[in-house]
Amino acid sequence: MAYVDGFVLPVPLAKLADYRKLARKAGKIWIEHGALAYTECVADDVKPGKLTSFPQSVKLKADETVIFAWIVYPSRKARDAINARVMADSRLAAMADPASHPFDGKRMFWGGFKPIVALEAAPKADLSPASP
Repeated sequence: MAYVDGFVLPVPLAKLADYRKLARKAGKIWIEHGALAYTECVADDVKPGKLTSFPQSVKLKADETVIFAWIVYPSRKARDAINARVMADSRLAAMADPASHPFDGKRMFWGGFKPIVALEAAPKADLSPASP
């Protein structure tokens, strides 16, 4: 079964386009080095909770949004090897200066996860009418 790294971080709305550009570059590097999938999502329906929530987890400010992201690897062993190659990649080093990040890395959190349930829908037959 696969292995997943998950990330949650705040991004200023004014820097969301810059973040998307950085994420796209980083994702390509991870995929080149063997990651199976790289996904970055921007908050769409995340409200503050009474005790905890995505906004509270990153101490979200009024002019920010939350990013929820994950990278899928074949295994934990593969993840460790892929991340070592990614961290040694000079293209990532060029993006590694925290002062240049379009987000506050001090409020970002991440971790590695072993899936305990993984379900996928089977492909459905195309039931749309045929085109003339």
